Amino acid sequence: MQVLTISGSARVDSSNIKLLNAIALLSPQFHFHHYQKLYQLPLFLADDDKAPFAKTVLTWRNEVKQADALIIATPEYLHGIPALLKNALEWLSSSGELFEKPVLPITFTPHPPRGEKAMQALLNTLDALKARVVGQLDLYKNDVKFDKDGKLINNETIELLKISVSQFC
Repeated sequence: MQVLTISGSARVDSSNIKLLNAIALLSPQFHFHHYQKLYQLPLFLADDDKAPFAKTVLTWRNEVKQADALIIATPEYLHGIPALLKNALEWLSSSGELFEKPVLPITFTPHPPRGEKAMQALLNTLDALKARVVGQLDLYKNDVKFDKDGKLINNETIELLKISVSQFC
């Protein structure tokens, strides 16, 4: 199974990317690919949502289309999802790549209640795109620990993620 992972963070070395990489290490039975170029997508303008499309838009849409499932991990920015992620999802609004595709949304924020509004915003967007949301996870940096190699070290989080990914995939 091909799983596309997407970080909503605008930071190159974000904890959301670290989390997605750790999830991939926990589930070697699946093939994970991390899409790292959301920042290269042009600003979505409805008037530009027609051929000829920018190469980056075509690549993004193809990556989503080829995936069997997606895992999206995002921080919360200003009580919502980062503009980078919202923009990328808007480029899928007319082309349908997320239609009925399984998606596991994850918010990964410093502490509760941060992430709640981002999760709701992400769920609303995925609903509008007709994605099939399979669960959701609200994770907090206070509860998730990594070793120096980026592997998760707390057993509760490891088990939660293993169960979530196996049920999801």
